[in-house]
Amino acid sequence: MENSTTIVECPRDAWQGLPELIPTEYKAEYLKQLVLAGFKHMDAVSFVSPKHVKQMADSEDVMAKLNASLPRGVELPEIIGIVVNERGLERALATPGVTTVGYPYSISAYFRRANANMTKNESRLLVEKLRKETLAAKKDLVIYISMAFGNPYDEPWGPEIVAEAMEWLKGIRVRTVSLADTVGTASPELVGDLYRQVKDEVAGLELGVHLHSRPENAEAKILAAYQAGCRRFDSALTGLGGCPFAGDNLVGNIATEDVLAALKKAGADPGIDSARLAPLLSMTNEIRAKYAHAPLVN
Repeated sequence: MENSTTIVECPRDAWQGLPELIPTEYKAEYLKQLVLAGFKHMDAVSFVSPKHVKQMADSEDVMAKLNASLPRGVELPEIIGIVVNERGLERALATPGVTTVGYPYSISAYFRRANANMTKNESRLLVEKLRKETLAAKKDLVIYISMAFGNPYDEPWGPEIVAEAMEWLKGIRVRTVSLADTVGTASPELVGDLYRQVKDEVAGLELGVHLHSRPENAEAKILAAYQAGCRRFDSALTGLGGCPFAGDNLVGNIATEDVLAALKKAGADPGIDSARLAPLLSMTNEIRAKYAHAPLVN
């Protein structure tokens, strides 16, 4: 259906930078409640060095507890596990319940060095290995194009650079790509214009957006992407995640409840019943208060 959309809930992105560690049991219970609320796609875990992301060091245990806790007859949805190197890939493929491997492929040289200490060629070699290994393991792969909407590093950027990366990804049989506004600075106009410019050049790919935003700009960005043809949206309940968490400079994940409201306004079918979110919003506010030291969201 033309008006059907895919919502990817992103607790992993919401949690990974929190200052206090969320207990493993609570993470698993939260993910279970997402499943029971009807979410079919979740960016739930990551397999990265505990030295750098302590919050996600227990991803294998979280998945084990989630798998054991689901009621009989309830199927596990798509679970995305983020990796940044071969060791992470090995862990993701060995973890029951992880159906999809995700990788942030940066088109910014500065960000790529700072985030993964890789050259462009090294990053592309890793993506090729991810594609080969996930195909062999019958897993899916999603590539996030980091800095897709520009960067603050005074580096070359333009739609042609994004399009070139997507053409290369399509050539190695990547089928799902998400354009990431990593620093949250894209205007709604830029979101819509870039999506329109690149989508037709890579027809056949599922092309989504992973947008960060200040709350007051979130709806406009979602609507701009939708009107440009996007039907896959990443978000996180209450907008948890990103840095900083509060204040006039708030830039973080777009709140799932805002995405649902914007898509309904556009006449789209998000596939999630907002009325079923109340317990999850309560749990998310508990995480904000206890583990993020962030204001509650009404």
